[in-house]
Amino acid sequence: MWRRIVALMRKEFLAILKDKKSRIVLIGPPIIQLLVFGYAATYDLNQVPFAVYNEDQGEASRDLLAKLRLSPTFHEVAIVTHDAEIAPLIDSKKALLLIHLGPDFSRNLDQGIPAPLQVIVDGRNSNTAMIALNYIQSIVEVFNKEWNATQQLGTPRAYLVIRAWFNPNLESRWFIVPGIIGLLTLVVTMLVTALSVAREREQGTFDQLLVTPMRPTEIVLGKALPGFIIGFAEATLIMVVAVYWFRVPLLGHLVTLYIGLFLFLLSAIGVGLMISSISLTQQQGLLGAFLFLVPSIILSGFTTPIANMPPAVQYVTYINPLRYFMVVLRAVFLQGAPFLSLLNQFWPMALIGIVTLSLAGWLFRHRMS
Repeated sequence: MWRRIVALMRKEFLAILKDKKSRIVLIGPPIIQLLVFGYAATYDLNQVPFAVYNEDQGEASRDLLAKLRLSPTFHEVAIVTHDAEIAPLIDSKKALLLIHLGPDFSRNLDQGIPAPLQVIVDGRNSNTAMIALNYIQSIVEVFNKEWNATQQLGTPRAYLVIRAWFNPNLESRWFIVPGIIGLLTLVVTMLVTALSVAREREQGTFDQLLVTPMRPTEIVLGKALPGFIIGFAEATLIMVVAVYWFRVPLLGHLVTLYIGLFLFLLSAIGVGLMISSISLTQQQGLLGAFLFLVPSIILSGFTTPIANMPPAVQYVTYINPLRYFMVVLRAVFLQGAPFLSLLNQFWPMALIGIVTLSLAGWLFRHRMS
């Protein structure tokens, strides 16, 4: 019995290793996943953009800001001189946080009075905000020790006064749940569309479809519309659960949110149909969908900030539709962003959808010729 089993195992290994496509499947996807996870999935913060609003020109404020500026973790992007300049910096994500030192900061420390140090942080990414605040706290603690030792003071010290915008309590649920809407919608839509043509080809009905009077455009639409309907239904269900069960605030307009959803589905379905059109079997379609899904989720900013990724990887994220939809979801839910402010997220998804659907249509015509 074992000889027969060993012989069958040998036959299977030879079949896998002799087939070029099987060898690529064994080697290619694991290496790609390793590179994506190794470079992109990091919780370390580097070059955190911050702004400074310093109303105190004393020695203490200069020393504290010097420690921040010399830290490799932080990168100063702006100096604020008026309150009205703060909101645009945080809204546009040019600065993750703002350090505000009041006019009496140095004088209070010189007189032995505790001095507040205000930190305004972008709470849309609660995980990143908490890590950045921990870094700030460690720098402030070092400053306190050195300042007290130099001035020979006792307990009076600088302390943080934190104000988180868009997520006052820095609840991770508010950050994660809107992202899950995009993640699950992508998974369901990709699985539906990536298997559609491959299923027909494997069952032998694709050739029958090609001899019908339907044109390639009609075939593409017939394959795409079910994905749209399922994607819209899936996303709507998750949105309802997010708002009414998890109590995530929806501050923006539903029209803006659904325009983003439509464009995201357009691009996701285009990618799915491309994968399906070049897959000969459902197994290949599943593998292609998996090969696209995992990197797209990692490179979307769902868990780790794109700004922390290496520059080369950041460029790759520009062809990932989930990257743009994540921004739309969190901006509409937590920030109440209007339609016009999200145009720079809408047009890349529309472009990806047009290109991928056009390529899918070309592949269908190529199969028919």
